[in-house]
Amino acid sequence: MNTSNTTTEQSLIDMLVAQFAALPQVAAIALGGSRCSGAADAASDIDIYIYTRGAIALAERQAIQAATGGASVANMGMTFWGDGDEWIDAASGVGIDLIYFDAAWMKDQLGRVLDQHLPQGGYTTCFWRTVREGQIVFDRDGWLPRLQQHSQQAYPEPLRRAIIAHNYPVLRHTISSYRNQIARAIARQDFVSLNHRVAALCASYFDIIFALNRVLHPGEKRLLALAQRECALLPTGFAVNLAAVLHAAGTEPEQLVGAVDVLLDQLDALLAQEGMV
Repeated sequence: MNTSNTTTEQSLIDMLVAQFAALPQVAAIALGGSRCSGAADAASDIDIYIYTRGAIALAERQAIQAATGGASVANMGMTFWGDGDEWIDAASGVGIDLIYFDAAWMKDQLGRVLDQHLPQGGYTTCFWRTVREGQIVFDRDGWLPRLQQHSQQAYPEPLRRAIIAHNYPVLRHTISSYRNQIARAIARQDFVSLNHRVAALCASYFDIIFALNRVLHPGEKRLLALAQRECALLPTGFAVNLAAVLHAAGTEPEQLVGAVDVLLDQLDALLAQEGMV
């Protein structure tokens, strides 16, 4: 990324932060996404997390977009994956992705994993990573620095074991395991269900991998590369076996159950080696 682009993006960030910081509903603002993790490329957006203590009217958000340069394309007021706005800056072509988090809700999400050690079926520690790695650019009263300080604690062993215990059986050790559902979908030639269950299997598989390594889950993107970069403990043939599953799911479904079994056999071996099964 050249200096000119960097300067343009920083100017956009500065303007957006100043505009949102002026709203009394905004408790804090942080930068996130690939630009904070060091994984940004030419296609990466500017991800900005707006922590709120009250709703920001869509009209106010649209006015801020206009005041900071307008957009060539915009999707404002989206609620598909949570409250957010996305647009392409009219002058620079830089993508802007604003995500609004209720401050009390985010504090509760952190408490669920750090204090209560509650697992999910995939992506358990994503919001912990969101808070921990966010680059704070505005804070009204010290709330986000305090939450971020809480997020710096070591990975709780009860949480680690809870994630594995929650996600491991459903891979193939229950009647309705993902492996069994995949086999039934193939028999029925139900390829929509097949795709859905492979995605769910991968979600639980990666939740186990990151928990085993005490690494916070990075979200949906670049999972293979990030696991290879951040995790010392990986199943034998990790990348090759995962690629075989995804290839079979797309082009050779008759090979898929066998590929899943190879993938999970190696996970079983690693978990047994680490005393987790």
